[in-house]
Amino acid sequence: MNHQIIADRDPALSTEDLAALRENLHEQRLFRQEQLHQIAGTASDRTQALLDRQAVSQVEVRVTLAASARMVLADVEAALTRMDQGRYGVCHLCRKPIAREHLMIVPQARYCTRCQHVREAGR
Repeated sequence: MNHQIIADRDPALSTEDLAALRENLHEQRLFRQEQLHQIAGTASDRTQALLDRQAVSQVEVRVTLAASARMVLADVEAALTRMDQGRYGVCHLCRKPIAREHLMIVPQARYCTRCQHVREAGR
């Protein structure tokens, strides 16, 4: 009986779900690549920007944004690889399915909600 309750709560991802999630991940990848390209374009003027006293904080913001964009891009790329390998939607810790609702919100998720909370609590 418990298995039925769990199955009802975390149904397998349909073909349509996977297609929508893949499209979302591709869009995120393009967005992050463009974001990094724009940040790199502004960073090429770093020498001139450093001459401006206000620019130091702007450079720090760009560095932080670029690091964040690279991390998300890496997560998106890893999720697409898991999809290609048929391992998408399985928690890296407990090996249980990640809830469809969670993946629809965070398609690059590596962990189920419970394991994500445990990881965050441990920080």
